[in-house]
Amino acid sequence: MITLSKRNLIILLVVALSAGLVLMGGYSQIYGIVTDQIKISAEQYEDYQRIKENYGQLDALQQLIEERYYVPVDKEKLYEGIYKGLFAGIGDPYSAYLTKKEYEDLQIAASGEYQGIGVTIAPDKQGLINVVAPIDGTPAFKAGIKSEDKILSVDGVEYSGETIDAAAAAMRGKEGTEVTISILRGDVPMEFTIKRAKIVLETVKGEVLEGNVGYIRVSSFEKHTAEDFIETLRNMELSGVKGLVIDLRDNPGGLVDVCIRLADSLLPEGVITYTEDRKGEKNYYTSDPAATEIPYVVLVNGGSASASEIVAGAIKSTGVGKIVGTTTYGKGIIQEIVQLDSGDATKLTVMQYFSPDGNVIHEKGVEPDYVVEITEEDFTDGVLERENDKQLQKALELLK
Repeated sequence: MITLSKRNLIILLVVALSAGLVLMGGYSQIYGIVTDQIKISAEQYEDYQRIKENYGQLDALQQLIEERYYVPVDKEKLYEGIYKGLFAGIGDPYSAYLTKKEYEDLQIAASGEYQGIGVTIAPDKQGLINVVAPIDGTPAFKAGIKSEDKILSVDGVEYSGETIDAAAAAMRGKEGTEVTISILRGDVPMEFTIKRAKIVLETVKGEVLEGNVGYIRVSSFEKHTAEDFIETLRNMELSGVKGLVIDLRDNPGGLVDVCIRLADSLLPEGVITYTEDRKGEKNYYTSDPAATEIPYVVLVNGGSASASEIVAGAIKSTGVGKIVGTTTYGKGIIQEIVQLDSGDATKLTVMQYFSPDGNVIHEKGVEPDYVVEITEEDFTDGVLERENDKQLQKALELLK
């Protein structure tokens, strides 16, 4: 049995409550009060000591700010900073605490229709905001924003990987308004003033090229992407194309279940990918025996990320199609988003995914079967014409 003064116990209780903690077993098991002292079990004393060690300094710092900062502070903002700092401490740029506004903005962007410039971004290892890819046909794409550009500021306000959600919100805005973005391309600083537009994601586009070869461009994996792709693929099969090019270049990813359904239409029976969590528990995603019989080549590059890499990794592992281009982005982890009662939300990396043969994708990417680089010299006035698209031309050569 340990004896604490009532004052010490009260301090510990205040610290626990300010940190939002509820101790296992509560405080109903306090054995009794003797004058100004309270007797508790050794186990409870250890709990109190743990709280004091872990959260006593936090409570002291909060008190210091509230009492000494030269102007009154917004407590809500203070708590928001604490919550965001907790997630920043993980050191994972893909995990974050989202305010209610940030969560709402994320939902809008994921809906496939919003007003902005149309660019997919992610934090990089250096703490900068990296452009994964501009979205086809959007203002960012037309302005010449490229994969691997680093966004430094938006309308004169500097942002970093830690404030990426705020940067994304700053780039969104009313259709027709302008936003100025400062970027770093290699070692060259550049500035773009871009007019915002309504972004409606048409993620699948198909056509038949010369030589009776089908071409399907998949720009991201959104709600209806799998259905649209399968319909386009079936039309290609009915038209009797002799080969197919599937273009996943600058596809930043999207919904995992959607990419699984798309991959299922291309792959024979077997594993598409599997995930593994911190406990080592694996979850396998498989395809059924039905698959297209059209020979195909998949195009990828450094802007092909996440769900795109699931598809590319599965095709390379099974060998049913060929991969042409450059090494993919290397985002092989999955985030879980949970909305809290307050309306805020958490975005936390909860698992990693692998190719069917167990290859790690995260921070490594998928290596193509045929490495084909595209350089600035291949573009004409910022446009890559098909005759100069070395990756597409290599795919067509393989399908002859």
